Amino acid sequence: MTATPQLRPEPAPAPVVIDPGPQAMRVHIHIDEPGVLVSPGYINTLVAIHVGRPVHLSCKRAGTTHFGTAIHGDVDIIPAGTPAIWENKEKDTVLICSLPPTLLQAAAEGLDINSDRVEIRNRFQARDSQIEHIGWALKAEMERGYPSGRLYVDSLAMAMAARLLQGHSSLAREPELPRGAMQGHRLKRVLAFIEEHLSDDLSLETIASAAGVSAPHCKVLFRRALGVPVHQYVIRRRIERALSLLREGQLPISQVALDSGFAHQSHLARHMRRILGVSPGEFRSNFS
Repeated sequence: MTATPQLRPEPAPAPVVIDPGPQAMRVHIHIDEPGVLVSPGYINTLVAIHVGRPVHLSCKRAGTTHFGTAIHGDVDIIPAGTPAIWENKEKDTVLICSLPPTLLQAAAEGLDINSDRVEIRNRFQARDSQIEHIGWALKAEMERGYPSGRLYVDSLAMAMAARLLQGHSSLAREPELPRGAMQGHRLKRVLAFIEEHLSDDLSLETIASAAGVSAPHCKVLFRRALGVPVHQYVIRRRIERALSLLREGQLPISQVALDSGFAHQSHLARHMRRILGVSPGEFRSNFS
């Protein structure tokens, strides 16, 4: 590593209008520029969910060096007190959830687990649909200014803490994909292909070709792995990319639609109203 390492601070909490309390999980979108970054071991356990385009990176932590391409939805779990050194080849955007020990203890008590005998496992680019869904719900709530209040956020935080204990601790078995689901390397190849061609005219046939399977087989395996049909996943990712571009405020809405893979501005507007209840213009004005 030739670049000068930078210190990656523990993510600051996003602005919240309610008192977070000692068991609250802090949620933050964190952007790292290309280069080397150093993370000291924190008191809290961190769950980092990759957001957006694929990023080639390496990470040294817990005595192991990891290499790989982070795909949208990939999950890193960094146990409390675990230093790490990261090297990103491109700009990396992650949703970071910071869970204090008191939250994990409360979740353990609810599961009738002795938290003193449980260790959270170090995970690198794991796939966990439950953590991913909780993370996206937290991200959406954060971006809307926490309209649902403290109880909703605390419930999501407790759900994530329970999932860590049940699926990613010393008490958990190694995660298994649903029977017949798309396997790890093939799934990552397909997700990377979708991200890299999101603005193109994607079809089930081209996605299946990237996976090396037939279109009908890809349709079944993809849904088993991610819990949603291929076309719904692509639409969701296109909307999320459009939201990111709308927040930046540098492109006209018509160009945002094209760069996100929609045929035209009204196509983007129709899907945004259907899924989010707002138009692109309304969303942009809320973030201007």
